[in-house]
Amino acid sequence: MTTTKNSTISIMIQSSFLLLLFVNRVDSFAFTTTSATTTTREKGVVFGHNHHHPLTSSPCAFQAKKNRTPWRLSAKEETEEEDESVPDMSKLGFVLLAGGTGSRMKANMPKQFLTLRDIPVLHHSLDLFLNRIPAYLKEQNLGGPAMVVLVMDPKYQPEYQPIVDKYPDKLAFANPGEERQGSVENGLSKLVELAGDSCEYVAVHDSARPLVTIDEICSVVKDASEYGAAVLGVPCKATIKESEDGVLVKRTIPRSTLWEVHTPQVIRIETLLRGFKKVEEENLEVTDDVSIVEAMGEPVKMTRGEYTNLKITTPEDMDVAEAILEERKLESVDLLA
Repeated sequence: MTTTKNSTISIMIQSSFLLLLFVNRVDSFAFTTTSATTTTREKGVVFGHNHHHPLTSSPCAFQAKKNRTPWRLSAKEETEEEDESVPDMSKLGFVLLAGGTGSRMKANMPKQFLTLRDIPVLHHSLDLFLNRIPAYLKEQNLGGPAMVVLVMDPKYQPEYQPIVDKYPDKLAFANPGEERQGSVENGLSKLVELAGDSCEYVAVHDSARPLVTIDEICSVVKDASEYGAAVLGVPCKATIKESEDGVLVKRTIPRSTLWEVHTPQVIRIETLLRGFKKVEEENLEVTDDVSIVEAMGEPVKMTRGEYTNLKITTPEDMDVAEAILEERKLESVDLLA
């Protein structure tokens, strides 16, 4: 009887401990990026509670919570060991899309100009392409990106002219098109005009994705150099159902085959130019840059990225981005320093 009673008490104690552990983990949800190289290790956290903040005229209204215990996740968990070689980027140019209106943010300015950790969202990508990546590659005795083309509405360009002046051989403006494809075409045309034959690949990136890491960019550039085109993405976590009328479910799409696509999307310039011509001649509808390559029947490598490379679309996304950047503890950004 005593043994049975002691066993029962032991089971109850263990159950209570597991329950407390589960509650603690549910109360605190986070994910982290894992780095292929220790020199570029970057981490991020996301909180499981929703913090709804009205977006005011001051983007600094977003304040990240700091008192949560993180539950670490990684987009690269349980994957094969990856090649840690770093690609030379001297023949690569970036087209940075910053022509969006940010209507879903319900702000009085486009989302790329909202303040994220004391600087505009756009500046995080500019600093990455103009400063951090070149510095990292220089440490590896490799060449940095040939050029960055900033696709921006002409009415905002005067504000950014001082930054362009500081990087006269590395940064230039291009005007946006009516749709994304037109903006990419304009950016690519400017890149070809300025860089010429010295640039073989283009990496198209959304300025609303300020959290992409050096490791992710190295991976997707390396894959593009092998396959001709590559795109960052992560396996889809949610269950996806198809509905033709928005009322009744037609079917459930197997999640194991679905990926959420991110940017940058890296493509051989010659391939993308041929693709634009095909799209125009056949009046094809494409939703992103590598869709053009797919339309030509050419391969696109899916490069596994990180779940932290989110696109800022809603005010809640700003909370998440603030928390991730706070955890990474990167140096402050000043493009005019």
